[in-house]
Amino acid sequence: MLTRRHFLSLSLLSGGASLLRAEEFLPQSVTFKGVDKFQQVVAQAVAQNWAALPMGARVAQFGQALRGIKYVGWTLEIDDRVESPSANFTGLDCWTFFEISLGLARMIGRRQRAYTPSDLLREIEVTRYRGGVCRGHYLDRIHYLDEWYSDNAARGNIRNVTREVGPVVRLTGRGNDEMSLNPKLYRYLRANPALVPQLRQIEARLEKVPFDFIPKDQVAACEPRIQSGDIIGIVTNRAHVYCSHVGLALRTGDGACRFMHASVTYKKVVVDKTIHEYLNSVKSHAGIVVGRPR
Repeated sequence: MLTRRHFLSLSLLSGGASLLRAEEFLPQSVTFKGVDKFQQVVAQAVAQNWAALPMGARVAQFGQALRGIKYVGWTLEIDDRVESPSANFTGLDCWTFFEISLGLARMIGRRQRAYTPSDLLREIEVTRYRGGVCRGHYLDRIHYLDEWYSDNAARGNIRNVTREVGPVVRLTGRGNDEMSLNPKLYRYLRANPALVPQLRQIEARLEKVPFDFIPKDQVAACEPRIQSGDIIGIVTNRAHVYCSHVGLALRTGDGACRFMHASVTYKKVVVDKTIHEYLNSVKSHAGIVVGRPR
């Protein structure tokens, strides 16, 4: 298998046939783990016609289908130099959990006879990379959750509904430079220290973008306006970064709005406390931002 493969995958959309371009820069033996679990989840979605669900409910269904998968950190760091769309169904961290749930929901909405790992990797590429395109470079990837919200909202993949959900405050007086300050924590940056100054330029640009969030003491009153499948970014009081965690909202039969996430505490994907209870359980949590899949 070539290190870099370019191919076209035929996807049957509701309005007819369309060609979707996808690029994979590393072999799928590296970029895609847990094919059996992927096939199991997709088969369940097809059998139960999840494609007919509203987008948010569809994301939440896939999130629940991933419950119990163990928590594994750094699953995006898969090579020393080459960046490529990837998915891992054997271990998830908070980012890859919500991202794969969203990618599956987008993928299944494209009605076709069968779904392959390449179909999901294309959806991952669309939301994970700045402008929706991976060119094989580490800095193509969106590394900060605040940029993920703004970039994907600008391209119509989500709506940032934070202001619609509740009263907001603006985060001020804080840098957004955790990665450039700690490059040895990141495999690609350790192997390629020349990337750090370029990364710092991206961080400096992000620091100039206004960032509003709902304070945690307001979240309980706001929860009735949060929908299943909403992407809940956890804003932190920690220095050098705006968001420290992310998960999905899940409205349950008892009327509660719970936080579903890949949890380092439980060491797996779980449906946790209500969102406000989860926020209140961690002193450093400052509030939330809310993205609604489209």
